[in-house]
Amino acid sequence: MERGKLSVIRESSSGPFYKLQAREHGKNRTRYVPRDQVKAVQEAVAGYQLYQSLTGEYAQQVIQRTRESISGRSKKKRTHRSLSSPKARKSSGS
Repeated sequence: MERGKLSVIRESSSGPFYKLQAREHGKNRTRYVPRDQVKAVQEAVAGYQLYQSLTGEYAQQVIQRTRESISGRSKKKRTHRSLSSPKARKSSGS
């Protein structure tokens, strides 16, 4: 797994030159990638993109469950409040 974007820097008669750019510790970092490592780096970048996607989906599901839970609790609280509000009761003895 690898963060960043793999790009062609320039083309030459011997083939393209590649770089991998990513943000690390608030700074843009560039790493030059040898041609024989390009396929492995592409797969690593794709792995990170998949990880990001799956993490986002999971987070959205947890957010939805949390909202449903909060929504359910707030209904119970409202019902609880209306039942527990102090009322003066009249005695039936007098």
